[in-house]
Amino acid sequence: MSLTETLTETEQIVQDNMDYTLFSWSKQKGIDPIAVKYAEGIYLYDYEGKRYMDFSSGLMNVNIGHGNQRVTQAVVEQMQQVSYVTPTCVTKARGELGKKLAEISPGNLTKTLFTVCGATAIENAIKLARLYTGRHKIIARYRAYHGATYGVMTAGGDPRKIASDAQQAPNFVHVEDPYCYRCPWGKEMNSCNRECVSHIERVIDFEGPHTVAAILMEGESGTSGCIKYPPDYLKKLRALCDKHGILLIADEVMSGFGRTGHWFGVDNHGGIVPDMIATAKGITAGYLPLGALIVTDKIAATFDDKPLMLGLTYSAHPVACAAGVETLKIYEDENLIENAANMGAYIEECVEEMKKTHPSIGDFRNTGLLGCFELVKNRNTKEPMAPYNAKPDEMAIMNKVAAKIKELGMYAFVRWNYVFIAPPLTITKEQVDEGLAIIAEALKIADEYVY
Repeated sequence: MSLTETLTETEQIVQDNMDYTLFSWSKQKGIDPIAVKYAEGIYLYDYEGKRYMDFSSGLMNVNIGHGNQRVTQAVVEQMQQVSYVTPTCVTKARGELGKKLAEISPGNLTKTLFTVCGATAIENAIKLARLYTGRHKIIARYRAYHGATYGVMTAGGDPRKIASDAQQAPNFVHVEDPYCYRCPWGKEMNSCNRECVSHIERVIDFEGPHTVAAILMEGESGTSGCIKYPPDYLKKLRALCDKHGILLIADEVMSGFGRTGHWFGVDNHGGIVPDMIATAKGITAGYLPLGALIVTDKIAATFDDKPLMLGLTYSAHPVACAAGVETLKIYEDENLIENAANMGAYIEECVEEMKKTHPSIGDFRNTGLLGCFELVKNRNTKEPMAPYNAKPDEMAIMNKVAAKIKELGMYAFVRWNYVFIAPPLTITKEQVDEGLAIIAEALKIADEYVY
């Protein structure tokens, strides 16, 4: 570009970002980010005025929608009083948020350690499980993502970790997933013997039950493909944990705070009470960074008379806690959790109709407003439109689908052969129709490759 050329505002913004910042999970050249000027409700707006439906709620975190000024006001009021205190001090917002979390959490999960994000919530859950049990191994699923810091990166099975995780943190053991659409044991859910559970029991026996501190499971599966647990899966895992004195940690970073039609994903599973809930995202709807590790009163009481050797500079940050207090009020005042359940059911009805005209839809898995299409080239063979951990050249078809979705005015999360649906919990039926129409148009591209 010559010195005489003048950049538009959008071009200057994009160039500054490209020249001086790094982008997560992406090559750094040749990308085409949306320059977001403002956002409102379920929509993002760029500097040219183009509107995009945010069908992934940012990164499945902007649950209350964009631009809710109640949170802005709560944050401003808190900053006018005090913007930061050390975690050894307390604030009204910290106590209010902790009390509310105890109220909405299942069973006897009544005490919260505040962190700064989901990864730090799960890191501290792992540490606390080891401190509490005196054991060292953590069992987790291959098809799960728990964060990008070293401990939780190893705990997850997501292949994005491989390049930088050559040594891996020790004492993590991975197990197969209850992936009923592609069952590792070749079974059907209605007639299987829950080999997905007996498999974990064998792994526990092989590893030594006395060495296993915790089993780490998502409340509901997220970016690994919204894999639906069999109805009794978590119940059986809870029984396994109780049998062997193993803690059950629920990763509710993505599935928490109304996303699945309940406060937490585990609430969909018949009264299951984990020993810990690690969460973030929806606790402030992404307006400010905040994470939380919620534990049982029994675990908390262990440290009444001995130090809890966990800590973060920004633990219980007063401004983030104030945002959390107001966000949780918004869920209730605006009936967002009920709306998530209702809109999820409506989406499922609509997708059943879409399947009739889009042969590329192999499976659709959804809970509340956390769902994804799994696209295939053949419904009988289930050959995926892009393979697991697809290389760039294997993403050609899905890249075309993603490009069409963006062109038609939607911001959505597309990964491998998955197209995710996770809009803000404020979405209406009319907006669902608008969004699914965009996806349906993009699916015509995938349909051309079906045989």
